[in-house]
Amino acid sequence: MSIHRRRFLQTTATTTAAFMLSSLESFADLSPAITGPGETGYELIILATNWGFTGSIDQFCAAAKKEGYDGIEVWWPTGQKEQDELFTALKKHKLAVGFLCGGSQAEQPAHLKTFMEMVTAATTQTIQKPLYINCHSGRDHFSQELNRPFIEFTNRQSVKTGIPICHETHRGRMLFAAHVTRAFIKEYADLRLTFDVSHWCNVHESMLADQAETVAIALERVSHIHARIGHPEGPQVNDPRAPEWADVLKQHVTWWDTIVQRKKKAGERVTILTEFGPPDYMPTLAYTRQPLADQWAINVFMMQFLRKRYQ
Repeated sequence: MSIHRRRFLQTTATTTAAFMLSSLESFADLSPAITGPGETGYELIILATNWGFTGSIDQFCAAAKKEGYDGIEVWWPTGQKEQDELFTALKKHKLAVGFLCGGSQAEQPAHLKTFMEMVTAATTQTIQKPLYINCHSGRDHFSQELNRPFIEFTNRQSVKTGIPICHETHRGRMLFAAHVTRAFIKEYADLRLTFDVSHWCNVHESMLADQAETVAIALERVSHIHARIGHPEGPQVNDPRAPEWADVLKQHVTWWDTIVQRKKKAGERVTILTEFGPPDYMPTLAYTRQPLADQWAINVFMMQFLRKRYQ
């Protein structure tokens, strides 16, 4: 390592430590917290992502439990061995689970077939009932007509199984943009959302002030939250504790507060995934791809912040 690079890293570490107090004060300024018991039936469940975790599923579950998470969100494993390992770990560590389901094919027929098979398997297995199914539904380049069957199938499957099935507001997917999502909301009264607004901030290159009405409509349909913080130029800030992101953080929390307030009044469950990701979602230094922050530590920090705010 060169002297210049060593000095840069040392300076960066010192600067980060110096800013921590002010950044924590920024979090403290996000008031008032949405505390209180809520109506009967309200409960807060915060889940961990295994995105970026390099150990086994048992090690991941152990780590999530140790940090104080209530459960985990993972992709539905299609292999029997992987299913057995997952359900064994969930039982051992007494964790709830939400499943991700989706397809990757560029052509709609094959994509929809994979999607339906995965959702069916995840909702009909009898070992542990998931809290919800989070769908990476369709593709942004499919027409509205081609994306409709994803919603229609999940609406039927949710009624049939009693499991909430939500469609994520995700780049590259069916609900990649706010105005596109609004059109589907108008068409389908039963459409439920996983609200990952970080994608919309990036897609629209804004904090969505010019689409406030559309966002408000979407907030009424949210069943599940992905708590990552995006900004106009990217889907993930380098560290939400950094003071330069205070305004962006405040806007995300304002959106989440609206969802939680509604669910508290209705006596409904709130599920939240802390989903700050690894490189290349996590910004890195050039050449070395060294992450600019600790992904796991950020997610744990967010879990603790959200639990305190919404307990």
